[in-house]
Amino acid sequence: MGIEAKICGLSTPEAVDAAVAFGARWVGFVTYPRSPRHLSTETMRALGARVPGSVGRVGLFVDPDDALLDEKLATGALDLLQLHGSETPERVAAIRQRTGKPVMKAIKVAQAADVERGIAAYAGIVDRLMFDAAEGTLPGGNATSFDWTILSGRTVPVPWFLAGGLTPDNVAEAVRVTGAPAVDVSSGVESSRGVKSIELIRAFLDRVKAL
Repeated sequence: MGIEAKICGLSTPEAVDAAVAFGARWVGFVTYPRSPRHLSTETMRALGARVPGSVGRVGLFVDPDDALLDEKLATGALDLLQLHGSETPERVAAIRQRTGKPVMKAIKVAQAADVERGIAAYAGIVDRLMFDAAEGTLPGGNATSFDWTILSGRTVPVPWFLAGGLTPDNVAEAVRVTGAPAVDVSSGVESSRGVKSIELIRAFLDRVKAL
């Protein structure tokens, strides 16, 4: 089984098509107004419709209320919900039950204890976890990484993604150190903030395929 890759923060048909063509297993759409990658509901609907069934479509949410979840899910463009805010285990469980969609919780990692706490709190509730860097002004997409050795040799009881500061140049090392079964990139494949580079998407996915 190869390493799965997710390209997050896609916002144009060209970038979505590139992610699919070059082998992404997941594509991510951001629903957070403060992010430069935020999509309108209609754009999400249109982009989601371009993605073949073999590629999972992920919606990134930050402390969403039910109305926002309902609005975005009504597009039919989401297969997995990524919760990237300070959602409690109770809220995560409620979202999963209410929407009937699989849920991934992002855990912000600054030290080893964050990983322990995240696994203890959420692993029994979610379908997947994501370990992302704690620093930065936005929940995700900050081009910062954490100390990957925190995850070295660690057993995580659910499928999980490594995120935070990944690029075509460091993803192989990141996977080697952490043993991550899946990787997530957003700013690491951008030519400028919020603008995806087709060449960098290709380079990142080529590196992952070679692992």
